[in-house]
Amino acid sequence: LQVYISEISHPGVRGMLGACPQIMAVLGSLVLYALGKWRQGPESPPNRAARAGLVLDWRWLAVAGEVPVLAMIVLLCFVPNSPRFLLSQEKDEEALGSLCWLRGKDTDYAREYEQIKDSVRKQSQRVSCAEIKDPFIYKPILIAVGMRFLQQLSGVTCVLVYLQSIFKKTSVILKPEYDAALVGLVRLFSVAIAAVSMDKAGRKILLFVSAGVMLVSNLTMGLYIHFVPASQNSTIANKTLASFANLPAAPTNYITLIPLLATMFFIMGYAMGWGPITWLLMSEILPLKARGVASGLCVVVSWLTAFILTQFFLRVVEAFGLEVPFLFFTIICAGNILFTGCCVPETKGRSLEQIESFFRTGRRSFMR
Repeated sequence: LQVYISEISHPGVRGMLGACPQIMAVLGSLVLYALGKWRQGPESPPNRAARAGLVLDWRWLAVAGEVPVLAMIVLLCFVPNSPRFLLSQEKDEEALGSLCWLRGKDTDYAREYEQIKDSVRKQSQRVSCAEIKDPFIYKPILIAVGMRFLQQLSGVTCVLVYLQSIFKKTSVILKPEYDAALVGLVRLFSVAIAAVSMDKAGRKILLFVSAGVMLVSNLTMGLYIHFVPASQNSTIANKTLASFANLPAAPTNYITLIPLLATMFFIMGYAMGWGPITWLLMSEILPLKARGVASGLCVVVSWLTAFILTQFFLRVVEAFGLEVPFLFFTIICAGNILFTGCCVPETKGRSLEQIESFFRTGRRSFMR
C-alpha cells in the first residue's frame, strides 16, 4: 500500500498521504474499542475486577468486520494502476491516461510522464545478482532495512504487547480497560501531527524529534524502575486509608504518574516519526527494479525482529529486571539519531525520479 501511494502521489503531499494508512489503522482500533464496554460479570464478586464484554457478540462483530473489506474490494475496481507500473509493462497509453486521471487535465502531467518514462526505461525489469553490488541498488535497500530493524529494536512492539504487565509492575494508577483507549488516542494525535508536518518540516527533523522523545522516555522508565523498587510501588499502591494518612499525599500521586507519562510520550514519539516515516521512506528510496523484493525483505526483517524481541522480553525481565530492556531501548534510540543523521536522505518535496538520481549519482545537489 505504501509503495502504491508513493508512486501515485504528488511530491508535495506524499508525506501526508503516506501517513493516512497509519491514521486509518489507529482509528479502526479506536472504533473497535468503542464497540466494547466493561461490565461486571454476574458471577463475579463486587470486589473482583470487571471482565470485558462486547456490545456486539464476537460473531456479529466478525460479520461487521466484513463490511469494510467488501467496500475495499469494490473500491479497488476503480483504482488505476500506477503510471510507473504500467510503463514497466510497456503500456504507455494506459500510463499516460492514469497519470492524467491522477493529476487532472489542467496540470502539466505530460512533463511528469516523460520524466517517469525516462526513469523507467533506464532500468531493466529485474535486478540481477551482479547489479546488487551497485551502490544505486544496495545503499537504499540497506537504509530501508536498517530503519525497519532499528524501529523494532526501539521497543515499540514490546511496550504495546506488554503494556498492562508494565503498568502492573510499575503500579500505575490506571484501570486495565483504559490502556487501549489511551494508547489509541495518543497514537492518533501523534500520527495526525506527523501527517500535517511531514511535507513542511521534512522527514529527517521528525525522525530526530521522534528518536529524541523515545530516548528520554525509555531512559526515564529505566531510571524510575531502577531507583523505585517494585515492592515500594506496590506498598504505595496498596496502602490502606488508615496507614495512608501517615504518608504525604503529593509524592504518592506524582510518583505513580512517571511511568504512565513516560509511556505516553514514548508512544507519541514513535507515532510522529519512526512509526509512519519508516514505511514512507521505504517506498520512496527503494529503486523501481528492486522495489517489490526489497519491500518484502523490509517487512520480513521488521516482523522477525519484533517476534524475537517479544519472545525474549519477559525472559530478560525475569532474569535481569524490567529496567534492563528499557535501558537497552534507550541505547537503540541514540543509535537511531546517529543513523538518521549519517544515512537517511531528506526526501521532502522530491520526486521519486530525483531520489533515484541521488542514489545513482551520489550528487547531493539532487536532494537540494
